[in-house]
Amino acid sequence: MHELLRSSAREVVRLLRAEEISPLELVELALARIAEVEPTLNAVPTLCPERAREQARRIMKGEIAPPADGRGWLAGLPIVVKDLNDVAGVRTTYGSPIFAEHVPQRSSYEVERLEAHGAVILGKSNTPEFGAGAQTFNEVFGVTRNPWNTALTCGGSSGGSAVALASGECWLANGSDLGGSLRTPAAFCAVVGLRPSPGRVPHGPSAAPFQTLAVEGPMARDVRDLALLLDAQAGFDPRDPLTFDPPAEPFVLAVEREPTLRRVAFSADLGGITPVDPEVARICRAAAERFGALGCEVVVDACPDLSAAVEVFRVLRAAHFVTTRAPLLEQHRDKLKPEVIWNIEAGLRLTAEEIGRAERMRAEMQRSAAAFMERFDLLLCPAAIVPPFPVEQRYLEELNGHRFPSYIDWVAITYAITLTGLPALSLPCGFTEAGLPVGLQMVGRPRGEAQLLAAAAWLEGCLGIAPLLPIDPRPNRTSADAR
Repeated sequence: MHELLRSSAREVVRLLRAEEISPLELVELALARIAEVEPTLNAVPTLCPERAREQARRIMKGEIAPPADGRGWLAGLPIVVKDLNDVAGVRTTYGSPIFAEHVPQRSSYEVERLEAHGAVILGKSNTPEFGAGAQTFNEVFGVTRNPWNTALTCGGSSGGSAVALASGECWLANGSDLGGSLRTPAAFCAVVGLRPSPGRVPHGPSAAPFQTLAVEGPMARDVRDLALLLDAQAGFDPRDPLTFDPPAEPFVLAVEREPTLRRVAFSADLGGITPVDPEVARICRAAAERFGALGCEVVVDACPDLSAAVEVFRVLRAAHFVTTRAPLLEQHRDKLKPEVIWNIEAGLRLTAEEIGRAERMRAEMQRSAAAFMERFDLLLCPAAIVPPFPVEQRYLEELNGHRFPSYIDWVAITYAITLTGLPALSLPCGFTEAGLPVGLQMVGRPRGEAQLLAAAAWLEGCLGIAPLLPIDPRPNRTSADAR
């Protein structure tokens, strides 16, 4: 693997800004790496090389200039974009046969913002149909495989982005998250994914611009690179009514401060809302206890009251599917996967009373979480309740004798946090005996991304996992030869 592919995004951007390398050189380097590993991984099934080269040339000519404050300027860094985001002139399928040949005329707000900040888009990363489900496969492109063990899933729905990062196909990637779509694949692939506060990153155009369940966010191989991408993504956009101005201090500076933490909480199962694999729970607890070295108190088995999360999320997610996808059920039922049909139909059966009750329960959960975070600086728990499972399995059906009633319920550990509106980050925190990645979910205070990133960067330095990336794809292995 070329040494530049192993370099951090920050270092590569530094070289770009100093004109020691050119965006065109990086485009060719990344395309060569993609060609090398894609037959095995299927992470970036749609490429736009000529568009990327043209964007690189425009940056080199100065036609795309840095923002006045220089914040988030990527200077021609190649990235990949999730196939839920429109890119003008590039095939964008949303993972659905309905849109298998769809080529949008304009880009989504988040893509426009990234390109205005000097990103060069190489292609589209794979996602399940409409991002539905935490396993990345679809009828258009097939399944995406985990580079740590190609017989296993990479998680989802931002699975293609996570795999592209872990395998060195790009330096940064975007993702989105409704129930854990940034956090689960980050955990399964040993990269970092941040679900920001609603409104932190512009999103749209959207059929539901006032909703707060689905957000856009950054993915990277380490926390400091993540902060760089977040600076490029975050900010006010008048077209998105929930967005707000970025903080006075850029995230790339905030992440360099040693965190000041008084108390952090750890809960393996968020108060019993989900079963958790014992090995995963042990690895995550050991990582959480590292914060004791900062002199702060680590309180085990503490969390806000999230007991209503499963009921509330089922209702609100189903209602969200009616808003965004019901017309497709009427027109293209035969082309939708069963899980999407089930979700839309569940929403259509809801009554106003059920939706109103779920909204009231969510409000109670949010108040409980906000009060809890007044007493704790961080809430820590697993980002995924199991290690990666076989790629042929559509979703996790059972764990520790508990059978999950639907395809989404095995990610309650992440969607419970979605309902609180708190920012949450998945950080690689260890490996199982079989050599599979485990992610720690780190939850910050309301709009507290700066402190959250600083804490995650500190812990990342203690754990020493980030330098292991990127890796070449690894075939199916036994525990004896795992690492």
